[in-house]
This record gives sequence, C-alpha cells and structure tokens, in this order.
Amino acid sequence: MSRTYVSKELRRLVVKRAENLCEYCLIQDTNGVSFQIDHIISEKHGGSTTVENLCYSCIYCNLQKGSDLGSINWETGGIVRFYNPRRDFWGEHFRLNEEAKIEPITDVGEVTVRIFDFNNNERIVERQVLMEVGRYPSSQALEIMAKKPEE
Repeated sequence: MSRTYVSKELRRLVVKRAENLCEYCLIQDTNGVSFQIDHIISEKHGGSTTVENLCYSCIYCNLQKGSDLGSINWETGGIVRFYNPRRDFWGEHFRLNEEAKIEPITDVGEVTVRIFDFNNNERIVERQVLMEVGRYPSSQALEIMAKKPEE
C-alpha cells in the first residue's frame, strides 16, 4: 500500500501512458478487472511517487508483486529483478502462446511470470475467453508485445 498520495493528474498520466492496459500482463481495464497505480520500485525500497516509477497494474499483478523487487532463480540461486515496464520491452521477456499462457523468455520473465502468477488457471481461462471474443490481446497490447529496443 502506498504511503504517498497519488494525485488525480498523476493517475491520469499513468493510465494514459499505459493505454488502459496492465503494464505487466497487458489485460485491458475495460474487461471487468480492478486496476491500481503501482510503484514499480516500492516506497519501502526507496521508490518515488513519480511518473517514471509508477505503472498501471491490474489488481492480480499488483497483489502478487506486493513490495517485492524480484525473486530467486532456482537454477542459478541468484536474485533476479522483476520486469520493469519503464525500462524493459515486454516481447524480450515474454511471449503469449496460443493457449493464452504468458511464457517467459528470460530470467527476468521467469521470475515475473512465477511471482505474478500470470499462468494461474483462472487467469489463463480469463485470457482464453477474452481471446475468443477478440478482446485479448488488444491492438495496443499487440504493439507492446512486438516492440523491440532500437539497435
């Protein structure tokens, strides 16, 4: 829970930049899911309440993330940070398969998929239903999935 008030104007900026999508799982806020403003780096860890450190998150992603910054890669034993929508490209860390599962591509993707519980059965079914009616991924989400860093 944020200790700092997020103004209406700052909220509007965050939502507009996110194009009404969860910046983690890319679900739209028009699909009946509650959304929150998330500190990418939580205040607990020194994160600021600035547009650069805030993102739009569905309640499922935000509750699973909590104030965590990353998790353990069980293969290497190392600590790996979570996906950061301000500095990372979604398509470099994840891919959406035809069964509506979000598959990790990198270690960052793996810890994010696991801790955010992207592939919980209920979340997969929700994405499958939305896919069947053409509401997931949205055109904005497809652009984000395809975006690559400039080389």
